Amino acid sequence: MKSENIESPTLHTERLLLRPFVENDAEQVFICCQNPNLGNNAGWKPHETFEESKEILQTVFIGQENIWAIILKEKQQLIGSIGIVPDPKRENPQARMLGYWLDELHWGHGYMTEAVQTVLEYSFTKIKISLITANCYPHNERSQNVLQKNGFIYEGILHQAELIYNGQIYDHQCYYLLAR
Repeated sequence: MKSENIESPTLHTERLLLRPFVENDAEQVFICCQNPNLGNNAGWKPHETFEESKEILQTVFIGQENIWAIILKEKQQLIGSIGIVPDPKRENPQARMLGYWLDELHWGHGYMTEAVQTVLEYSFTKIKISLITANCYPHNERSQNVLQKNGFIYEGILHQAELIYNGQIYDHQCYYLLAR
């Protein structure tokens, strides 16, 4: 659900800027999201056209509360996204679900771990969330590592949890983290 007139704060890390998405991000979103390795780890179809990326940017990212573009400070380049949204599997108004993606060229440099740490700190201290969950596919070991590095606890497998764009059904590996 799109939140109108809600501006998420800009967050800073040592190497990253987490800021709300803007329309000018469409080109870089397309460049990142046409990669099949990214979509296959996140469950969405690789973007096929610039127009598709623009539409997804408008409907999924721009104007959403607590969803940020990940900007590499050194190059002022969009390299991913991170956000927390109400957890659709829990009827707890203080629970949020963490989601993220990162351009493959930037995998393995600790950027997502850095971004997650900042979003966790913001979520627990500024907006007083009591529980943050995260799900990933069993084959997405990089995401599992990011969650474990940030203290998430493995909760279990939700079997046959998601039908993805290509007709495959994937399990979700479920993680949680309680407020500190």
